[in-house]
Amino acid sequence: MEPRNIKLVIGYDGTGFSGWQRQKRGEKTIQGTIETCLNRMTCSEITLHGAGRTDAGVHAEGMVAHFHTTASITPSGFLQALNSMLPGAIRIFQADEVDQDFHSRFSARKKTYRYAIFTGSVQPPNIRLYSLHVKTDLKVDKITQALSYLVGTHDFSSFENSGTRDKHATSGRGAVRTLYRASLHQREEQILLEFTGDGFLRNMVRNIVGTALDCGRGRLPPDQFKKILTAKDRTCAGPTAPPHGLSLVKVFY
Repeated sequence: MEPRNIKLVIGYDGTGFSGWQRQKRGEKTIQGTIETCLNRMTCSEITLHGAGRTDAGVHAEGMVAHFHTTASITPSGFLQALNSMLPGAIRIFQADEVDQDFHSRFSARKKTYRYAIFTGSVQPPNIRLYSLHVKTDLKVDKITQALSYLVGTHDFSSFENSGTRDKHATSGRGAVRTLYRASLHQREEQILLEFTGDGFLRNMVRNIVGTALDCGRGRLPPDQFKKILTAKDRTCAGPTAPPHGLSLVKVFY
């Protein structure tokens, strides 16, 4: 029997997990936790392929993953059984059988990430694990202007942490990515920064957010973003924003 290809749409609270990717040292990860349940269900070794990797503490509303199996369990069976076995911090929203050529990572056309910032003087406890608390009065117009320079196709080396890719590779697109949207939405005491692109380098969004916050605090002029991009040098950009404000919202196919 040819293995079936099962696609999952997953949401998770990344608090307390060492990111998405299974670790050799045995840390608790999203991928590893789901694979353990799938192995028990199918009595076989399942490899779950994600649309990307999220770091420790990063959340997801719409991570997509797929796996191959010869088990006769229906997609709805996988959905119900996984949600009964998984911890409350991980939920499967959708399960479907898809074509063999579907790949959660390589078939993806674009992704949307959101970074949440709370700007009030006292942060409500129920959002402390999901938004960065910034007490400084941020100039949102400066942040919006800075982000506008990122839209389009650029080499994002200045916003890339090590470990994303083999920088010695002579093929592929290197650090070139296309951002279709980089926007700011303000709701009372909350600021949401949203990014939609055809791919993201390691810590790229968090590095952009950390640098944009420097603009919002008045430490950096917005047009400096153009020079940072041109430099292709991580040391020219600002700090890396903490992981807990970041969430993978949706993967598009």
